[in-house]
Amino acid sequence: MRILLVGAGGVGSAAAAIAARRDFFQLMVVADYSLERAERAVSGLGDRFVAARLDASQADDVARLCREHGITHVLNAVDPRFVMPIFDGAYHAGADYLDMAMSLSLPHPTDPYTKTGVMLGEQQFGKAVAWAAADRLALVGIGVEPGLSDIFARYAADHLFSEIDEIGVRDGSNITVEGFDFAPSFSIWTTIEECLNPPIIWERERGWFTTAPFSEPEVFDFPEGIGPVECVNVEHEEVLLIPRWVDAKRVTFKYGLGTEFIEILKTVHKLGLDSTRPIAIGGGKSAVMVSPRDVLAAQLPDPATLGSRMKGKTCAGTWVKGKGLDGRPREMYLYHVVDNEWSMREYGHQAVVWQTAVNPVVALELLAQGVWKGAGVLGPEALDPVPFLDLLTAYGSPWGMRDQQPFRAVTQAAREEIAA
Repeated sequence: MRILLVGAGGVGSAAAAIAARRDFFQLMVVADYSLERAERAVSGLGDRFVAARLDASQADDVARLCREHGITHVLNAVDPRFVMPIFDGAYHAGADYLDMAMSLSLPHPTDPYTKTGVMLGEQQFGKAVAWAAADRLALVGIGVEPGLSDIFARYAADHLFSEIDEIGVRDGSNITVEGFDFAPSFSIWTTIEECLNPPIIWERERGWFTTAPFSEPEVFDFPEGIGPVECVNVEHEEVLLIPRWVDAKRVTFKYGLGTEFIEILKTVHKLGLDSTRPIAIGGGKSAVMVSPRDVLAAQLPDPATLGSRMKGKTCAGTWVKGKGLDGRPREMYLYHVVDNEWSMREYGHQAVVWQTAVNPVVALELLAQGVWKGAGVLGPEALDPVPFLDLLTAYGSPWGMRDQQPFRAVTQAAREEIAA
């Protein structure tokens, strides 16, 4: 296996560091628009790693680099603006493809908070027939969310439930960043895209539909000491992926943002700082066209550099409600927790980016072994979850399950306390 890893930011650098401890691949080319950043990412990782410069917005550049290095698999670790050129470049070069976020959505032009427009991943699924005909695999949404959360959904359907009423992905943390009033632990570009777009929900009787940002707040009690966090509806790929392969009556995604973070994002939106449309800064010949969102991202600290200032744990998980294998009502939360102290000590990368990065590396190893295989555009839940979960544990990062029914009273008390 010869891998092109596109993007040497937080997630890409963490993926390279994780892969360096495994022997399933021959070569990993780490490519970034900044050659210097790519070189930093591969420094000290050994002679299987090569740095390269790449303009990820150009499919031809992606294909050229693939051919130059005999690449068999492309791993996309940049923000979703660049999904389609990397996706197309891999296809044209005859390589398989993996990503952690899918092609971007566009809201419905007249009714954005009820009806869907262009949905997440729609451009990629539109090319599924061509990928299948070429016997090539595009494994999409194989980060932590989407990714591990989807694998949990498939595991629950296969091994824990006879009938599923709702699959609800719930993400939360108690991470703090010392020295900053506001410092997101993940890409602010992606965070804005997820949180300010109309959230999407799927129901068997209705199909996909949208709602208002930050709708349906609830308090969810997260495991391993994280505790209760207020979660709200957010646009996310799981809602587009899970219903394609897992039988459920309803699928949702809620993110534990917290009240302060939500208010900041609302202010960003009111000021127009979430816009990606370039505006002129300055006048005359000195005017520069700049995207407000890019200005905001440049003003905030790079999440990859925050690890030493971060404290706490992050949790990604999937809450499944329905009937157990015995036909009785059942609620289970399948989850994965990473402690920032552990990820910094073991890998030198902060918890949020490490938790995202480990999953595509595990997937690549399963593909290299031939344990996972397929053709076309597939989500993680299209494949057997057991080998993945076993290998993730073997990487030193186990997952867990919790019976949710005993936590109902705890969650209700936490909800009432926050409301007060």
